[in-house]
Amino acid sequence: MYTIYGDINSGNCYKIKLLAEQLALQYTWVGIDTLKKETQSESFLNKNPNGKIPLLETPDGNFLPESNAILHYLAEGTAFLPKGRFEHAQVLQWLFFEQYSHEPYIATARYIVRYLRRPPELEANLQAKMAPGYKALQVMESHLNNQPFFVGGRYTIADVGLFAYTHVAEEGGFELTNFPAIRQWVENVRTQPNFVEIG
Repeated sequence: MYTIYGDINSGNCYKIKLLAEQLALQYTWVGIDTLKKETQSESFLNKNPNGKIPLLETPDGNFLPESNAILHYLAEGTAFLPKGRFEHAQVLQWLFFEQYSHEPYIATARYIVRYLRRPPELEANLQAKMAPGYKALQVMESHLNNQPFFVGGRYTIADVGLFAYTHVAEEGGFELTNFPAIRQWVENVRTQPNFVEIG
């Protein structure tokens, strides 16, 4: 039995729940409230000294943080992670893209708007996320123009990782109207077996 520590409204945590459901894993979900600083408690820091969620506890008692590392670990040996060397590397490419070129803008904007209720003192910070966020969306749009998923024409953890914050990007002020390929891809992901919505 796995234990997943997370906040189901967080995209980084949701991606783990989505994959766990799609793999039909046996797991326990432990809700963690970051706004109440529960990740900074002594008991949590003993599990993850970096004090962040999501966090996976494996059946043998090991702890694995970082959402995309968890996706990779859980997907190993399944259809969600290609066995071919190049396609495997492409999955990692998109997961790295998600964390470095996508999540810092799309997710942070959503956090400012949804969680912090868009305080005036963070408005300049929010606006600074718009241009690089749209740049990331355009990279995705161009890639998806002629294919239904990110790697190998089929659903992988590259899609799981990118779906989490993309499909709720509008909650951070990003408009997806001009990204038809992304919108079609979102629907493609939603039709996958055992799909669950965020929250």
